[in-house]
Amino acid sequence: MLSKDVPIACTLGAGDYQARMRWISDLNQRSLQSHRRDDLTLSVDYEAGALADVETLVRQEAACCAFLTFEIEPRPKSVRLVVTAPEDARLAADTLFEDFIASGPSIPAQTCGCC
Repeated sequence: MLSKDVPIACTLGAGDYQARMRWISDLNQRSLQSHRRDDLTLSVDYEAGALADVETLVRQEAACCAFLTFEIEPRPKSVRLVVTAPEDARLAADTLFEDFIASGPSIPAQTCGCC
């Protein structure tokens, strides 16, 4: 269960959100291998050489979306990022998880789906 002290909200402003989505899109274009969603959990596999970028991604996202849980699993040929949303964020989960697997050059001008 999510602590009542952690709101289901992203703290990034619209401009910062767009910059973050561009950064994630660039990372995904360079290193994304695959992704799989299981209800409120998203597993994203990156090339093994992307570990430092995945660690940066987790630091950045944990700071602005504290309601999400992140786990990094280094593997022999890849780095798996597991992102879990709380039950309280179920309605926004589709949009939240889409942000982590964005790989197209076009980033919509909107705020994240969590707020």
